[in-house]
Parts: sequence; C-alpha cells; structure tokens
Amino acid sequence: MAINDFTRQSVRRRAKFLCEYCHSLERTSATPFTIDHLIPQSLGGSDEINNLAYACQRCNFYRYNFTTGIDPDTNQEVPLFNPRTQDWEKHFIWTADGLRILGVTPIGRATCKRLDLNDDDHNQGFIQNSRQSWVEVGWHPPQGDPKLLS
Repeated sequence: MAINDFTRQSVRRRAKFLCEYCHSLERTSATPFTIDHLIPQSLGGSDEINNLAYACQRCNFYRYNFTTGIDPDTNQEVPLFNPRTQDWEKHFIWTADGLRILGVTPIGRATCKRLDLNDDDHNQGFIQNSRQSWVEVGWHPPQGDPKLLS
C-alpha cells in the first residue's frame, strides 16, 4: 500500500525536513527523501505513522529491511536507532568539524556501521565531502542538532 500524501507530509514535517538517521537536510539532496518503515513491511510492519521515519535515499538503501546491527566495539547484535522511541542526541554526536557522526552508545555505533553514515565502507567519503560543502555554506550541522564534539 502506498503512503498517502497527507501522511507523507506529516512525517516530513515531524522530521523537520531532515533525514531522521544522518540528519542531512532535505534541501541538500538531489533525490527526494523517502518514507522508511521502522519495522519493515516484509517483517509485518504497518503504514501507521508511528512506524514511519523520514530518510534520505542513502540511509533508506543501507537500512533496507534490517532492524538490528552489530556494535563494532562489543560485537553484540543490537537494535538500530528508532527515531520514534529514541532521542538522536543520546546515541550520536557530530565531530568538531561537522563531517562525521559518532555513535556514543551500542545502538548509535551499530546504526553508524549498518547505515554507513560516514562512508567508512563505501563511496570513499562522498558524504563527508558533501557535508564539508554544507558546512561552508552554513547548512550543516542542522540548527537544533546537538553541539559538536570539542
């Protein structure tokens, strides 16, 4: 079933026009953001608004239908970050230059790894290069994001 426009716009506004995983601004993207199912439909997830997150194409692609990831520090499987039930700033922090997202909890680290939030595993730093450009024009990190790591 397709997400109707009212629901899509509600999810979009609730997310403040940011990807709810990497906090990229919608206006910086060349491709439209998507609606992500926190519990994927393939695993029985619904189209209820509390099961939906706003995601850039990149994060949605890497998240796929995964609900867990491996914390690289402990090698334990943990749930991925859930923007409906968890606060971003409790699990992530920006590096001082605003180019990298650091996971500060097992959930944060596993989400960084699974979604490759910093292009550590793919694209030779494309997202960091993009973030550098966004920092230079004052678009990044988005207003309201937690303080940068000193």
